Amino acid sequence: MHAVVLVGGFGTRLRPLTNDVPKPMLPVVNRPMIVRLVDRLGEAGISDVVLALGFKPGPFAEAFPDGTHGAVQVHYAVEPEPLDTAGAIAFAARACGVDSTFLVLNGDVICDVDLTALVASHRGFGADATIHLTPVDDPSAFGVVEIDAAGVVQRFLEKPAPGVTESNLINGGTYVLEPSVLDLIEPDRRVSIERDVFPALADDRRLRGVATSDYWLDAGRPELYLQANLDVVRGARRLPESDPIAATADIDPSATIDESVVGHACVIGAGAVVSRSVLLPHAVVGAGSKVVDSTIAGTVADGASVIRSVLGRHATVTADHDLVDDRLPRPE
Repeated sequence: MHAVVLVGGFGTRLRPLTNDVPKPMLPVVNRPMIVRLVDRLGEAGISDVVLALGFKPGPFAEAFPDGTHGAVQVHYAVEPEPLDTAGAIAFAARACGVDSTFLVLNGDVICDVDLTALVASHRGFGADATIHLTPVDDPSAFGVVEIDAAGVVQRFLEKPAPGVTESNLINGGTYVLEPSVLDLIEPDRRVSIERDVFPALADDRRLRGVATSDYWLDAGRPELYLQANLDVVRGARRLPESDPIAATADIDPSATIDESVVGHACVIGAGAVVSRSVLLPHAVVGAGSKVVDSTIAGTVADGASVIRSVLGRHATVTADHDLVDDRLPRPE
């Protein structure tokens, strides 16, 4: 069985972390999101994963240099131009000869839904497409999906005002599709699966929804990316291979590390404090400095302070200076 994973976005909301690294390549507790996702797909019995690429394809090939990951074959479909979500799915599926039921996942959505059970539900429905749905506390901030008692999708509501719908279910970003869905997507044309394909299927009662309460997080903003890491550190989510302190990190014995992730080859100086934060590979936190509620890819010099902020790979907070509620370099 094939799975198409959408990894071609620009990661605009996560800048400056994504200035050099595609969003799905960012690590969650010292392992790239995309690698953790392919792990899950392999555990679910997926034989072939197709990465639908557009932006910075090189790092993905470096993550899977021989085109395999365990028993999974990894393929690459690089769009010649942005084709939107449905266009990207169809381009990748056609490029790899998908001709049977297949999964589609968003590479930057972190979710623990049981993929095997989702496929089984889809086949039991006999639908053309099945969407995983997840409940949220405030549906007015999302596109809401209404389903009937049989799971048939009735309609989509974009950011409904309170009282407009009783549904609190949103599109979770994981789909099971039949090849017939590809017939609705014209080749080499920008088509949205959310705005074009799914509503058309719903109008014909060919679209089902499966709601679960599994862990779900869209890690597309800095505070949510930080949460994705800290949820594992705090035990709110369990992951294999999730040691928060990389063995290759150089940490002075007098430094204090609290509820944080420290990545490969990071350096933390004497008396430094790192709390509720993520240090990405090769980050430097100088002696006597403080990092709190932040994500650091660059350098925090001696005596500096970084609070509720994001520091990009080539950025430096100079000695004895403070960065508070900011991003450096600032997104354009």
